Amino acid sequence: MEHIKLFCTCFLIIFSIIDIIGNAPIIIGYLKNGFKINVNQIILLSSVIFLFFLFLGDYFFNIFGIDIYSFSLAGSIILFIISLEMILGINFQKIKKSAQISIIPISFPLIAGPGSVTTLISLTENYDIKIILLSLIINIIIVYFVLKNISFIEKKINNEYLNIFKKLFGIILLSFSIKLFVRNICYIFNSENILNLIKP
Repeated sequence: MEHIKLFCTCFLIIFSIIDIIGNAPIIIGYLKNGFKINVNQIILLSSVIFLFFLFLGDYFFNIFGIDIYSFSLAGSIILFIISLEMILGINFQKIKKSAQISIIPISFPLIAGPGSVTTLISLTENYDIKIILLSLIINIIIVYFVLKNISFIEKKINNEYLNIFKKLFGIILLSFSIKLFVRNICYIFNSENILNLIKP
């Protein structure tokens, strides 16, 4: 019974941080603007990112002298830019309409972003790796199902409603990016942490 409770909690944590339901209007917005996505590529790359950081995240950061807070800070800036594009209806990136957006920004940072990665790493301190893996696999299956049916969802949503949802989730994403930025910048600029981060 305790294992079921732990699994449900772990699953919901990962589900909420990936937030594929919240990201669906963002992805639909890209499709409406003529961009293309490759669902299999998104699932494969997102899974690789998740598994890499779940098992090798700490080693990766140590090898390159990167800390998790700086990584999250960089990701928050990317999310900030994406949210502004959604709210203002502009594109900061010069991407061809026929271009694939499966890698950036969908696989990273929308699905396997800094928030998801840091959450996975932190979960290892409180949950068994088997529970985390099972929760992650089920969440990936849900993401796959939503993305596979995204065209159907797109056709059923009126452009006017889509724009409303897009701006609404843009504001939510903007709020999340600011929260992520502030939390990590506060940690980095803590006097003791600055000394630790700049050590060779």
